[in-house]
Amino acid sequence: MFEVLVFVYENYWRGDACPELEQLGRKLSAAGFNVEDIQQALSWLDELNLASHKTELIDISQAEREHHTESAHSMRVYSVAEQDHLGAECLGFINFLESADVLSPHMREIVLDRAMAIPGNPIHLDDLKIIVLMVYWSIGLEPDALVLDELCDDADRVAH
Repeated sequence: MFEVLVFVYENYWRGDACPELEQLGRKLSAAGFNVEDIQQALSWLDELNLASHKTELIDISQAEREHHTESAHSMRVYSVAEQDHLGAECLGFINFLESADVLSPHMREIVLDRAMAIPGNPIHLDDLKIIVLMVYWSIGLEPDALVLDELCDDADRVAH
């Protein structure tokens, strides 16, 4: 499934440039992807779209917005299921992105939602990086060059 997501990311630079899921499915099939991988990816993308855009539909007043703003002293506590599913390496990477101010609390929750939808314990860090890229993609943000380099870092790449 992750190969399909990478293909979508590389070929449709923004989520709003991506065709409807049915048409995307046909394009992915024509590109030679496995039917099962296509179905999993389309379902995952549909849920990503819902998760990333449902909060845009909520219209709350400025006072309510200020009341719900995360404090600098707040802390996200991960459930046992999240800890088991993500593992220490992925949780550490999420913390790294947050501390570098490149992953907002809102984006973090979308990343967690989509990561929890992936089977297997714990998920691989490379898969989490693709999930983070897809969250950026779905909300129409392009990560800066250093973040993109970190997310696309290949462990087999040799430094020059």
